[in-house]
Amino acid sequence: MKTAIFEKAGLMTVEDVEKPKLQDADDVIIKIVRSCVCGSDLWSYSHGDDKEAHSGNSGHEALGIIEEVGSAITTFKPGDFVIVPFTHGCGHCDACRAGFDGTCDNHPGMSNWSHGFQAQYIRFHHANWALVKVPGQPSDYSEGMLKSLLTLADVMPTGYHAARVADVKPGDKVVVIGDGAVGQCAVIAAKMRGASQIVLMSRHKDRQDMALESGATAVVAERGEEGIAKVREILGGGADAALECVGTEAAMDQALGVLHNGGRVGFVGVPHYNNRPLGSTFAQNIIVGGGSASVTTYNKQILLKAVLDGDINPGKVFTQTYHLDDVNQAYQDMADRKTIKAMLLVD
Repeated sequence: MKTAIFEKAGLMTVEDVEKPKLQDADDVIIKIVRSCVCGSDLWSYSHGDDKEAHSGNSGHEALGIIEEVGSAITTFKPGDFVIVPFTHGCGHCDACRAGFDGTCDNHPGMSNWSHGFQAQYIRFHHANWALVKVPGQPSDYSEGMLKSLLTLADVMPTGYHAARVADVKPGDKVVVIGDGAVGQCAVIAAKMRGASQIVLMSRHKDRQDMALESGATAVVAERGEEGIAKVREILGGGADAALECVGTEAAMDQALGVLHNGGRVGFVGVPHYNNRPLGSTFAQNIIVGGGSASVTTYNKQILLKAVLDGDINPGKVFTQTYHLDDVNQAYQDMADRKTIKAMLLVD
């Protein structure tokens, strides 16, 4: 089978490797139909990020058809069409039952996070609860609907997670930091939860326009103190909630800066900093929450129905489509901001 390989920073290749096999009783083998490139994949592509040369791809979002199931699988059968999340929650531990399956107590760390999805086949472990079945088959859906379903593997639940942990409520004034796919989905989520004003911090007109179509009420291109002042001018004061969807210290500074005292931060950008002490929020009474999204919970409870009913259209974040053989171009175009999110067609 074909799989994408991280050759080195700035270069993805495609190789033929052995097709995965069942290893554990709760494994399934999935034939990938659609995959994609995530903004988090670009950290290693653009900077190296200490990722080993000639190693597996970090892709972790897919739609697929189940081909084989392990002996302990009771909830799926071969032929089922599924959303393949980046998480592997168990569904019954304290964390999962509280709605935090992205950090499942029984599947901690790397056992709960996916990789290698930019390929023709994958082995998905802990599959009984974590996978999300989609009615019918891929051929039953338009390409636009498949795009929206694919966002449910990561970016739409991640955007929703930012809004949920920031406790966005009807009437809230919300600021979204980050105009990539997750930020765009955070705008959708804030609107779903009833925010009255949604300000997107963005410097790119195509992304600004998309967010405005999705429910943003204003955009701010400025950064730092100037950007904070502009947000406060638009909102008539500080924000109730800030959704940080980037993962840099500068983005967190923006999030904290736009809030009124007693405001709430939901952060879902994978942090690429480690020097911000929580004590820095004490004088503001800021409530901080965030982490790995509860993909399976949100899909089963809210998001899959919202997509199938046409209430939301997160698939528009996929602005370019590539074949798996062109995976390096997909990465490069995202790194160059020529596309917001790149979808991969997998034969």
